[in-house]
Amino acid sequence: MMPNKTDRHDARGLAQIVRTGWFKAARIKSHEAYVNRAMLTARDTLVGMRVKLENEIRGLLKTFGVMFGKRVGGFKRRATEIITGELAVAPELIPIFEALMHARSEILARIAALDGKIRAVAKQHGTVRLLMTAPGVGPITAMAVTAAFDDAERFNRSSSAGAYLGLTPRRYESGEISRNGRISKSGDRFARKCLYEAANAILSRKLGGPRLREWAQAIAGRTGPRKAKVALARKLAVTLHAMWRTNTTFREAAMA
Repeated sequence: MMPNKTDRHDARGLAQIVRTGWFKAARIKSHEAYVNRAMLTARDTLVGMRVKLENEIRGLLKTFGVMFGKRVGGFKRRATEIITGELAVAPELIPIFEALMHARSEILARIAALDGKIRAVAKQHGTVRLLMTAPGVGPITAMAVTAAFDDAERFNRSSSAGAYLGLTPRRYESGEISRNGRISKSGDRFARKCLYEAANAILSRKLGGPRLREWAQAIAGRTGPRKAKVALARKLAVTLHAMWRTNTTFREAAMA
């Protein structure tokens, strides 16, 4: 706000901010957290590339009147049937789809290699093994939450974990207006997605946690399944942080 912007004035302004306390300290995560997060991000990118390749193959085949559909044996077996059978009338297309299938195979091999590394890290990481005792939480979700929090003592209360991952509703107040909006979606997007998938597995596939599922089903009856899954994801985030702080495994009776 000074009329003349100089290095001396900038230093004085920064010193004034520090003196008055008008700043928010930023926590630097550990090297291990960054390495684990890089591994998860790389795997997520490869999975997205695999999905994009499969959709591209389906779309190109549909252009030539070949419907991919679903067959017993998975994507590779169905693609092989089409290349050796239905594309025999157009042999000039075979090298194109063989190249796409080869790229898909290479990506699957790289995903499998990263999956092996993730399982090896989860096997040796005590916190990850602890969080995996919760229903619906596998090595990827446990590693994502561990990398997002990095330190269990960064929150004074476990209830802050849900807000940190953007799983709590926005709040708007002005005069006589006071309303809650959708979730803020702030913080670590990948960890939030993993927790939502874990909540979906608990609610839809009935994967462990009967008390958690009953609690979410009650919310689904009032507000719908999507909001119930978000609420369950927030409860999982709070529960995982509490498990980490107290170094205790998941106990279903405590969730009653």
